[in-house]
Amino acid sequence: MSKKKILYVEDDETLAFLTADILANSYNIVHFLNGKDAFNAFCNDSFDLCILDVMLPEMDGFEIATEIRKRNQEIPIIFLSAKTMKEDRIKGLKLGGDDYLVKPYSIEELSLKIEVFLNRSQKTTNNANATYVIGKFKFDPSNYCVTKNNETITLTERESSLLKLFLDNKNIVLKREKILLDLWGTDDYFVGRSLDVFISRLRKLFKDETTIRFDNIPRVGFKLVID
Repeated sequence: MSKKKILYVEDDETLAFLTADILANSYNIVHFLNGKDAFNAFCNDSFDLCILDVMLPEMDGFEIATEIRKRNQEIPIIFLSAKTMKEDRIKGLKLGGDDYLVKPYSIEELSLKIEVFLNRSQKTTNNANATYVIGKFKFDPSNYCVTKNNETITLTERESSLLKLFLDNKNIVLKREKILLDLWGTDDYFVGRSLDVFISRLRKLFKDETTIRFDNIPRVGFKLVID
């Protein structure tokens, strides 16, 4: 079985060498030192996952992610950054990133994230997901899109996975821990903040549909209510 191919962009040569050397035991790592070369490679090759440092020469990680999402809504994107501000994490997620690790990170944690996202992508590829009807909306999880009145809205892989989890458990309270472990593989504080961002985006998507709401259950979790 061939190894999954990962696009890895990091301009710190020492860190990149150590990280790539360890990950290469399990994955085909294609490393670049600058954003421009990495994005050109993405446009001309096929990858299963992207690991993007935020601060890069020529083209930063946020710029790369923006361009990647114009071309591919499905591929998982993990940001790496020394920037610890909440605003930077939120920006990365809003641009379509699936996770955001702050340096110094552990290789074990990065490896776990990679495995979680690759396994989820594989399950999505292998399963022929039925289309969901939600009020006036149609949701196609296999193509990461929601349609209403012939208008199609493309979701990120994370938004699609979260919406599908809610729909498979509609009118049932989902504990925060279950959502975080199912979608992120961890339930730490910062990942929990990321979940709040994605739920806010889903609420905004369905804000005009009066029969649909995402209820916050204090100190427990969330419930998708469909009347």
